[in-house]
Amino acid sequence: MNAIATPAATHAKATAIFTCVLAALAGLMFGLDIGVISGATQFIQKDFAISDHMIEWIVSAMMFGAALGALLAGWMSASLGRKRSLILGAVLFVVGSLLCGFAWSPYTLIAARVVLGLAIGISTFTAPLYLAEVAPEYIRGAMVSLYQLMITIGILVAFLSDTAFSYSGNWRWMLGIIAIPGILFLFGVFFLPDSPRWLMMRQRDAEALDVLQRLRGNPDAVQREANDIKEQLRTPQRGWHLFLENSNFRRSVGLGVLLQLMQQFTGMNVVMYYAPRIFQDMGYDTHSQMWFTAIVGLTNVLATFIAIGLIDRWGRKPILYTGFAVMAIGLGVVGSMMRLGIGTHAGQLFTVGMLLVFIVGFAMSAGPLIWTLCSEVQPLKGRDFGIGCSTFTNWIANMIVGATFLTLLNTFGHTQTFWLYAALNLVFIGLTFWLVPETKGVTLEQIERNLLGGKRLRDIGR
Repeated sequence: MNAIATPAATHAKATAIFTCVLAALAGLMFGLDIGVISGATQFIQKDFAISDHMIEWIVSAMMFGAALGALLAGWMSASLGRKRSLILGAVLFVVGSLLCGFAWSPYTLIAARVVLGLAIGISTFTAPLYLAEVAPEYIRGAMVSLYQLMITIGILVAFLSDTAFSYSGNWRWMLGIIAIPGILFLFGVFFLPDSPRWLMMRQRDAEALDVLQRLRGNPDAVQREANDIKEQLRTPQRGWHLFLENSNFRRSVGLGVLLQLMQQFTGMNVVMYYAPRIFQDMGYDTHSQMWFTAIVGLTNVLATFIAIGLIDRWGRKPILYTGFAVMAIGLGVVGSMMRLGIGTHAGQLFTVGMLLVFIVGFAMSAGPLIWTLCSEVQPLKGRDFGIGCSTFTNWIANMIVGATFLTLLNTFGHTQTFWLYAALNLVFIGLTFWLVPETKGVTLEQIERNLLGGKRLRDIGR
């Protein structure tokens, strides 16, 4: 009974938390990379004298690289290990950031953004996996939530940094300065232990037990967890074969792909990548655009706490219904205000306020919940394959959104573009009702039995 309170256990708990926090900083790198480009685009466009279409390529190149990185990450994390994959991701992040800062042409910048994307694709696959494998059970949910929170904090920090550099218009410093936290993260990753699960996959049981002892501190708990890992490893991943053979598994993979399409086509990353341009079109000058963009980042951080607090109380579907409805209203009103004309200061502030309402809707719902659902609906034998498919879809859809927004604005106008995304959010309410299961309080084993037993997708959580 008193084993938990021993100095060894207390030290192990502190070690585990420190390890998880350090690994979660991969999310900070991700957020920095998402946020940093938005404030730089107008200065890049002016400096290189390039079109909106070229700006779309520069923005979306990162997502193309991330899709490639995500495809490679599964093999790398299994072959090289979680720790070495994180090290490689950090190295690529630093190299890509410096290349962005020194880019001598738009095409160099696109190539540098692809390198950054590779880093993010590898890290965003590996870091949550590593966290789930090293975190003690009693803080596992909190540590995975911390990773999501770090992403939003990274976006906010990037927006604030861009705002500071906007007074000089120095986009090279905007893009290059994130190499500094990248170097610090790279240095920190060297002190991380290898994942005990990966070590046992490589038949390095003695090393795995040593890592578990450092992270748990209780020999009985260490042995129980080691036995659990061995038991899980007896169920090999056979996702591709299962996908070909089992129509029920194909349904869960399809649901994961659909969920990620829904998340990206809410329009959230339109705001993340092009916020200053949106505020410019509302009539604000450069410095106001940048400060309002920083407020967008702060709202995104704070609203994430709503999801963390409600996900296991309200359930998944009620939060998604609420979020999609709030996003549809927010973007619908923004589009309507742009149609009517924003001629007064009060009108400008009201339109900004409705855009922030949209941000709250996303951060409290589709932002974190889609990732949770994508992991919950995949059966154990095909989980890696299913999550890999949905993650790849996320980046491809993200790239499409980034590569088309300015084209939509220039072709159809602001009103129709915002109304389009508002209408998509209304469609997603219907798709949530018809296809998305409620998984609150249901074990993964029960969800898997219902799925493979042929139940309708919306009923597999019952």
